[in-house]
Amino acid sequence: MTKRTGRVGMAKVAFLGLGVMGYPMAGHLVKAGHDVTVYNRTASKAEAWAAEHSGGQAATPREAAQGCEFVMSCVGNDDDLRGVCLGDDGAFAGMSAGTVFVDHTTVSAKVTRELYAASGDAGISFVDAPISGGQAGAENGVLSVMCGGDAEPYGRAEPIIDAYARICRRIGESGAGQMTKMCNQIAIAGLVQGLSEALHFAEKAGLDGRAVVEVISQGAAGSWQMSNRYETMIDDEFNHGFAVDWMRKDLGICLDAANEVDASLPVTALVDQFYKDVQKLGGGRWDTSSLIKRLRAMG
Repeated sequence: MTKRTGRVGMAKVAFLGLGVMGYPMAGHLVKAGHDVTVYNRTASKAEAWAAEHSGGQAATPREAAQGCEFVMSCVGNDDDLRGVCLGDDGAFAGMSAGTVFVDHTTVSAKVTRELYAASGDAGISFVDAPISGGQAGAENGVLSVMCGGDAEPYGRAEPIIDAYARICRRIGESGAGQMTKMCNQIAIAGLVQGLSEALHFAEKAGLDGRAVVEVISQGAAGSWQMSNRYETMIDDEFNHGFAVDWMRKDLGICLDAANEVDASLPVTALVDQFYKDVQKLGGGRWDTSSLIKRLRAMG
């Protein structure tokens, strides 16, 4: 479904996790007219967000979730997500029957289905809704959101998600959103390696990389990665997006899931090892376009 232009009614929303994605996403909810309370493991960031956006903050996920119709999360990994959902201080303990938890973290489908079952036991709903678009997409409110879960709670959550989405679509039952995000990361891995090799070849051949991209980007080789990353790759700058450490976490999830469903991902497995090489170069926090650094290091 494409982004709407109208406004929806005000909802009381909690947002858990204020990293480079969550911080602006929570801000867009305020701009859309919602009443937002945030929680972050590092409380100083929640304090800064609350001061900037005139929103509320809470000391625990449970406190943030109390009285809310929707609870959104965007944290680090499977264990982080379990931590904000479960236990005496978890969000599930503070949510009322019939409310909806929407998870934007990229995690395994296994933990998603585990929490979907736990939410049902608690009388609430769980929608897995991983995102794509990077920090710029979060800041500009134009993320792609791929969702799994029951249709009715998804339908209620979609207008809330719309505050920071360019497109939001339910793909299927619980876990389908996470499996779709895996497709996204699988596609990106191959694209970035291909772009890195093309630019490296241009350099070795003595060509003007910018001129090369100006031409080939208008044909079948064009991609978002090419349009948005080629200049910084040429300039050897890699602080513009999703970090290699996080990409390896995601590709690990993809490769584990591929074993479960008997899918063959030879290119993904290879590029994962190339990213491991980038980590060895000290590039764990470089963005994913840094694959070209590995090629340059090889001479």
